[in-house]
Amino acid sequence: MSGASGINPQVRSAPAHRRALTPVPAALLAALLALLLVGCGGASRFMLNAYLEDHQDQLTVPAGSDETPVTFVVEPGTPAEAIGEKLLAAGLINDELLFEAYVRVNGIATQLEAGTFTLSPAMNMVEIADTLQNALARGVVVTVREGWRLEQTADFLAASGIFSDTQAGVSPQAALYETLALSGDLSGLADGVAFTFVNERPPGATLEGYLFPDSYELDRDAPLAVDLVARQLEAFRTRVLPLYEAAVAEGRTTLSLHEVVTLASIVEREAVVPAERPTIAGVYLNRLANQMRLEADPTVQYAIGYQAAQDVWWKTPVTLDEYSSIGSPYNTYLNAGLPPGPIAAPGLSSIEAVLSPEGHNYLFFVALPDGTGAHVFAETFDEHIVNVQRYQAGGE
Repeated sequence: MSGASGINPQVRSAPAHRRALTPVPAALLAALLALLLVGCGGASRFMLNAYLEDHQDQLTVPAGSDETPVTFVVEPGTPAEAIGEKLLAAGLINDELLFEAYVRVNGIATQLEAGTFTLSPAMNMVEIADTLQNALARGVVVTVREGWRLEQTADFLAASGIFSDTQAGVSPQAALYETLALSGDLSGLADGVAFTFVNERPPGATLEGYLFPDSYELDRDAPLAVDLVARQLEAFRTRVLPLYEAAVAEGRTTLSLHEVVTLASIVEREAVVPAERPTIAGVYLNRLANQMRLEADPTVQYAIGYQAAQDVWWKTPVTLDEYSSIGSPYNTYLNAGLPPGPIAAPGLSSIEAVLSPEGHNYLFFVALPDGTGAHVFAETFDEHIVNVQRYQAGGE
């Protein structure tokens, strides 16, 4: 109950210093709880219980009436507070503090599981909390990271044991994933007819860059490579194609889809600081417009390939000799224009950066030596040389 059902007569006649305190308004209680969460690393059970008691009637009120399924991913180790914030951002609940209070007071917080769930705004908070406790019964979650190349993803799938046929780091399903990805053969995909956008690739091109990096839920008992490939292509179709088609319609890009994905994959590998993606995309587009070679280090790393001695796919650093000696069409130090195709899986933000690049006159950039991954940019070669000498030579 949120309050007393009647008024005690003794309270009315009590001395002023013993009169009942006025109930704390809900908005003020929420603010006080928020301050405690920030200032004390979490609210006390008393405050959480008080907030829950004052908002009990909201637990069974859905955030909306839309029953459209929403895929909701909980990463391992995510605390209840962060899950509540993510649910709020996704429009699945209206009060993240109430969610945290409900799961903590009722001892559910430690029962929330990592995994991929299907929720909707039409579910109330109690139903959502119940669903988030049953990830193991639903499937196995695989996360393909942004910036990985196809073979790197296949290696991860085998090493992680996600596929049920994996033994001692060897998996026929992981090998099949690599074969499908490198061949681009969609004949075995039930929904292959829906992925006509891949037909815009040059003849013989792989699916590099088109297998969208994200978290996917596969059948726990029989996870299949063909299912993962199909889900990645479907994610590309629903998330990337609309952005590209809108950019073309608005005149923001004249690049083909293949060119956009190719450049975005380079931006993905170059940009460590997310805010720099549109700036770096602008640099490469400026260089292309000025008939300059891209001279992008990640393209040389891609051409070099796997380094067994270091057990890495992206060799660092690349030597001056390798810039000029790696005879590959992907080496943008030796070849003009874009490489033949993507070099990795670009995330949505890198694709958006290519479609909406920052407008500037920069043609060069060099990494700062502070370990942040940030760059300093230059419009002329002379300015660039000064930056190289200052930052790569250890100057101030």
